[in-house]
Amino acid sequence: MEHPPRVEEDVLVTASAESAYRAVSDVRRMGEWSPECVAVWSRSRRFEAGTRFVGWNRRRLWLWFTTCTVVRAEEAREFAFSVSTFGMPVALWGYRFEDREDGCRVTEYWEDLRSGRSAPVAKLLGLVFTGTPPKRRPAANRAGMRATLARLKNALERE
Repeated sequence: MEHPPRVEEDVLVTASAESAYRAVSDVRRMGEWSPECVAVWSRSRRFEAGTRFVGWNRRRLWLWFTTCTVVRAEEAREFAFSVSTFGMPVALWGYRFEDREDGCRVTEYWEDLRSGRSAPVAKLLGLVFTGTPPKRRPAANRAGMRATLARLKNALERE
């Protein structure tokens, strides 16, 4: 059985796990550091397990939206959300926070959830909306994570 692609990147920031968690778990701020997410819409101002939101994304000429649901919200430890499009599972995105003597290690992770009967359609929609073939999505996400974490680090260390 083939395991779904999973990518992780991390960065050390000179901030506490609590402040890093607060920044990341306010997903309305994601556009500040993500090279792909440009905006988030939600009726909620608190992002806890079960909260839904819509992510607006842009990559070059392509613009698309996804429906997201917070699946983990453990203060200063982990924040994660599932992503779907037109009711089909797409991905799991998350962040882990680990306090250290010299700051906080922030790990961003992504897992491809496009599997089962809906996988071919979800992968085709991914190609149409993002312009990225499914085989290149892990590499594209790794590059995006590196940019996201660098911008997050800069924002947290300025605050």
